[in-house]
Amino acid sequence: MNSIGYIFTNKYLIAPLLTGIFAQFIKFILYWIKYKKPVFSWLVSTGGMPSSHSAAVMCLSTITGIEQGFKSPLFGITLYFSLIIMYDATGLRRAAGEQAKILNKILDEFGEEKRIHEERLKEFLGHTPVEVFVGAILGILAGILATM
Repeated sequence: MNSIGYIFTNKYLIAPLLTGIFAQFIKFILYWIKYKKPVFSWLVSTGGMPSSHSAAVMCLSTITGIEQGFKSPLFGITLYFSLIIMYDATGLRRAAGEQAKILNKILDEFGEEKRIHEERLKEFLGHTPVEVFVGAILGILAGILATM
């Protein structure tokens, strides 16, 4: 097999990728149930339950820990960056989403008076701690499954 072909058999790449896709699919199904209609944008949207970013990075960290050892430098690196990504999802990105809600309200109010003609901002940017936690648990389980 040539070098490029190994990319498609690399569990450190494929398992987190598939885990993130699976988490997005779960999000799509949950919002379909909630709103009683399919909202296909949830297949590629940020925010919501569960966090696909958290699922993917924790899958990667879990695989790395199991395969390379939980004392290995590589596990430490992947876990550290996983924690930063999850912290960012509940902190900075969530705050930006909350600000977008407020700005959209301002746009709605001024828009009625035809003073501002801007597009609405995306409000679902970050995650609640529960969404990140559920995504992380999904990722850990997927990482364990990928190493079996």
